[in-house]
Amino acid sequence: MTFGTYQKGSRSERELIDLFQQKGYSVIRSAGSGVGTPSPDILLFKRGKQFGFECKAWDKGSLSLEKFKIAELRTWEENTGMTTMIAWRLSREGWYFIYLDELGEQKKSFTVTAKRAREINRRVESLL
Repeated sequence: MTFGTYQKGSRSERELIDLFQQKGYSVIRSAGSGVGTPSPDILLFKRGKQFGFECKAWDKGSLSLEKFKIAELRTWEENTGMTTMIAWRLSREGWYFIYLDELGEQKKSFTVTAKRAREINRRVESLL
């Protein structure tokens, strides 16, 4: 991963954190997520609602995540009881939220297309 990609991802995570904090959520950004710690990037809490988000800012027609990463996220979801989702930010569109079970299984990865994310159309407002 290049430094520019890391900066874009971090900036996008901070944007999502700010969005949910403005809506009254308590938010934790997981230090070192994706680097040896099987946890989502962001954890959200508000009066019994809790979510874990694996955040991606990727401006391509599809988003793929390695099978082992999805397996880790599923284990996290099972162990914690927290709803765990992929939060995908598309430029000029904003955030889409995809349940792990909505990803399509490929030979080496799990994938969702931008078209499918738009069809699901789960946005910030639907999680509040």
